Amino acid sequence: MTDVRIAPADELAHSGAAEISTPRLGFLGVGWIGRHRMEAIANAGLAEIAAITDTSSEMIAAARNSAPQARVVAGLDELLAMGLDGIVIATPSALHAGQSIRALESGAAVFCQKPLGRTAAEARAVVDAARAAGRLLSVDFSYRFTEGMCAIREQVRAGELGRVFAVDLVFHNAYGPDKPWFHDPAQSGGGCVMDLGVHLVDLALWTLGWPAVDSVSSRLFRGAEPLGPSPEVCEDYATATLGLEGGASVNLTCSWNVSAGQDAVIGAAFYGTGGGAALKNVGGSFYDFSAELYHGTRRETLATPPDPWGGRAAADWARRLAEGERYDPACERLVEVAAVLDRIYGR
Repeated sequence: MTDVRIAPADELAHSGAAEISTPRLGFLGVGWIGRHRMEAIANAGLAEIAAITDTSSEMIAAARNSAPQARVVAGLDELLAMGLDGIVIATPSALHAGQSIRALESGAAVFCQKPLGRTAAEARAVVDAARAAGRLLSVDFSYRFTEGMCAIREQVRAGELGRVFAVDLVFHNAYGPDKPWFHDPAQSGGGCVMDLGVHLVDLALWTLGWPAVDSVSSRLFRGAEPLGPSPEVCEDYATATLGLEGGASVNLTCSWNVSAGQDAVIGAAFYGTGGGAALKNVGGSFYDFSAELYHGTRRETLATPPDPWGGRAAADWARRLAEGERYDPACERLVEVAAVLDRIYGR
């Protein structure tokens, strides 16, 4: 299997700050994702799980099974009053920007679930707060940390594919989210593009070295009916085409509740003048991925399951925090991704 690099060297920024031997972390939201990220950090031995909070007593109980030593507090105010080194945020999307800014301004580093903001303006405000506070900020773009995507990115950067001129991205979720707020654009910022497409846009730009996005066109649908710009309902099917600096084209399709014939269809394929490469989910799985390198009709396996990638982004952030990293200029890229989504939504 491909050796996964937890953090690409060209995206790390070391400030020379004193090392924090064991960061004390607080977890704001310990539902399934929040608890999974907490367990990934704890299992890696990278930090102390100092405090947790959630609106659900059931989620608190489940989290305490994994972190019995953690203090249970009433909310963000109490977390910030503890003077923690970092806050992990896994709350509804509408809360991400405001909670991240408060944590950063209090002196805590932040690891936030996507999206960082419902709009590019919200994402910009958070990044500005991280810069002003001099604190480490990361977002859980976890697919970057799959063995397959790390291997594909290495092939692209090494020139193995030649000049990449086309990228095909797909993420169909045959079920869609089960929480009502996902379907309210005022709370979520958007539908399947905000929920799923954000990962794909990030993957494409990250893999290609952050080319400028020259043009964006899109079609959004709800219940098979087309929506106009700045829709007042959340889309459940979307297509978009991004025209990149240098002429490359990125085609994106994502959906909720589509008849996919399996639980999920997830893929990222890159085509160049010298070859191609693709990440694909295996057997409809949300978690198992293979990656292949293509030369004409020949193919080479780059990665196969199993690959426990889900918590690596969180563990990487905790490691960087423990090593004393502070503000990382690479987090400016979070605004670029959010700006592409704004353009997909026509706002």
